[in-house]
Amino acid sequence: MQKKILEFQAEVCKTFSNHKRLEVINLLKDGELTASDIAQALATTKANTSQHLAVMRMRGLLRTRREGTSIYYRIANEKLAHACNLMRDALAQITESEGEGLHENRLPEIARFRNVSS
Repeated sequence: MQKKILEFQAEVCKTFSNHKRLEVINLLKDGELTASDIAQALATTKANTSQHLAVMRMRGLLRTRREGTSIYYRIANEKLAHACNLMRDALAQITESEGEGLHENRLPEIARFRNVSS
């Protein structure tokens, strides 16, 4: 049972490897939105947004409901949003405590360094 949960966790982590999907979780933490609302907030096309939402639905991370012609998306379990917030806060603390700040141009370098030194 433990192995199956860890395998599922790894699949979920792969799903969150795209920052747009993390943004979707952040958008939905306060309640449901339509695909159009999400696309507008992400500044992406509806087609691109729909692909991200489909992946997240297939993994069981999002639930939907239909109202007329609109489909509303919501987080399947609020603990997912909480886990994403914890990870973001932990990463911010790590970079701040090392005096690096959270600069976009340094993130790949920091990640590479951590992988080598682990």
